[in-house]
Amino acid sequence: MRIDLITLFPQMFDAVSKYGVVGRAVQNKKLDLCFWNPRDFANNKHNSVDDRPYGGGPGMVMQYQPVSDAIDTAKKQNKNALVIYLSPQGNSINQQELNSLLCQDGLIFLNGRYEGIDERIIEAKVDREYSLGDFVLSGGELASMVLIDCMARLMPGVLGHDESALQDSFMEGLLDCPHYTRPEVVEDLKVPDVLLSGDHKAIKRWRLKQSLGRSYLRRPDLIQKLELTSEQKVLLNEYLDEINHSTRI
Repeated sequence: MRIDLITLFPQMFDAVSKYGVVGRAVQNKKLDLCFWNPRDFANNKHNSVDDRPYGGGPGMVMQYQPVSDAIDTAKKQNKNALVIYLSPQGNSINQQELNSLLCQDGLIFLNGRYEGIDERIIEAKVDREYSLGDFVLSGGELASMVLIDCMARLMPGVLGHDESALQDSFMEGLLDCPHYTRPEVVEDLKVPDVLLSGDHKAIKRWRLKQSLGRSYLRRPDLIQKLELTSEQKVLLNEYLDEINHSTRI
């Protein structure tokens, strides 16, 4: 997949493109990251890309022309790409949205700075706006890096084991189950017996029960969005009984 990034600070992306999962995806040519700096498209001698906001107020706003030209240039090489603006005003991104982005022919991530970008860019050039949550970053670059990392791990052949991504939190609308590794006992804390049993059916059942229970206690909104099967309801009630929780569903 090709992702073009409109950013004033392309060097920031070295933090993900040269290391870890994303670095592996780039090295294995599963992911192609291309950068376009709006300053290179500025039509003034100082290469400035921002100006004061109409109506007054603090801060500066990224101008239409250099950002628009950067997007248009990226689109010439990434023809059917979806233009994504990373913004606190966008829809909250989730695992399902990330899966849908992977199905696109290409992506262009627009990274704002200062007080934001001229609204006419959003009206004329942007296909979707996404937010990481109800907080404000200094720019869109960190949000873009998060999305790139999340998508890279979903690309076949990037992770050491393709099923690793399928077991992540939120892939089935639930939080992930607990995980353990050697040694079996640490400071009187023991690995659950079922995980040592070799009974794969029992292990699968235990893991689903833990995912349901954790989601119910930590993220009840996730449970509310799901239509639980009769088996899932039984497992969740077992979990609540085991921890002596007063509520049953």
